[in-house]
Amino acid sequence: MRRPRLTVRVRLTLLYTVLFAACGTALIAITYGLLAANLPGIDDLVAGENARMTTPADDKGEIPPAEFLEACKRVFNGEPADEPNLRIKCQKAYEEGIIVGARTQRDATLDSLLWQSGLSLGAATLLAAVAGWFVAGRVLRPVHRLTAAARAASEHNLSARVALGGPRDELRELADTFDLMLERLQRSFDGQRQFIANASHELRTPLTVMRASVDVVLAKPHATEAELRRMARDIRVAVDHAETLIGALLTLARTDRGLVVREPTDLATVAEDVLDGTDLRDRRASLTLDPAPTTGDPVLLERLTANLVDNAVRYNVPGGEVSLTTSTVDGHVRLEVSNHGPVVAPEAVGALFQPFRRLHDRTGTDGFGLGLAIVASIAQVHGGTVDADPLPEGGLRVTVTLPGT
Repeated sequence: MRRPRLTVRVRLTLLYTVLFAACGTALIAITYGLLAANLPGIDDLVAGENARMTTPADDKGEIPPAEFLEACKRVFNGEPADEPNLRIKCQKAYEEGIIVGARTQRDATLDSLLWQSGLSLGAATLLAAVAGWFVAGRVLRPVHRLTAAARAASEHNLSARVALGGPRDELRELADTFDLMLERLQRSFDGQRQFIANASHELRTPLTVMRASVDVVLAKPHATEAELRRMARDIRVAVDHAETLIGALLTLARTDRGLVVREPTDLATVAEDVLDGTDLRDRRASLTLDPAPTTGDPVLLERLTANLVDNAVRYNVPGGEVSLTTSTVDGHVRLEVSNHGPVVAPEAVGALFQPFRRLHDRTGTDGFGLGLAIVASIAQVHGGTVDADPLPEGGLRVTVTLPGT
């Protein structure tokens, strides 16, 4: 048999009720003990009673109660006593009556306190349970709003927000954190959809070129060898174009999985190897390669450096300069690559690190707009940062900062 599920509201109500009842019981016990210990004159009266009980009995026997009371009245009114010890006996009987009355009054007071306090505690506990039910509901109201927002959120609709007001307490902080999470997810999904659309568009371009080349040749009944060779060259260029794009996409996917390989790597050595394998065309190279030891994936760090050098060569002016600098500053290593080129507006720098985002004056026929996006992704997965600064005379300076060893 399945046990009934207690909601958080029920559990909070029970907790409030139990705590209230426990505190009320403790308060009653403390009040009862203090009152019992501080009733005036009880100890003295009990001591007097014990003294009376040790008094020797009268030799002449007991006096009947009614006659004894009448005799005591006459004695206390100043009349002569018929018996020598009658005044003493009357005095002791009077003290005994005071003791019995005081004890009876004390017990009645304590019993009345106990019963009335218990009934009051029961009624107050019931009211506390009802109040706790409503208070718990009000406290959990933001949680219900969080639940509703989570249920409304999906991959295709992340616009729901909690937007909780009121004081900045823990629940407000939780709601704000949840809203920020939804906002990040929405940006991530939007970026992913845009990335997929751009990647599809870029991949469609070489496929379109290959299809057009094949269709042109097939449309001719008797294609010549030269036309077939021209078609083969066009298809080869389109295949290389697609292969380069797929390699860039695989690099981005690899960095999204996180850093798997960690090996000691010197960025100065990596930069020198990359520069040796790069066709600088008519560009001049300026090198300042100080030791820059770090830890990471050597393949990814080589790709990062290669992308920076490739961008510096591609988006340069004829006969321009490509500058590479590696250094170690305050426990961090830096790789700085700068080039001559067109003037870049400062507000347009941020777009350079977005996938498939090209500036109108930095468009090349052999680029995809993924170079700096890959650089930023590789730097991030290594715990580093990338900064780009436009040069006043034209060109761009890109600085990669990574943790040192």
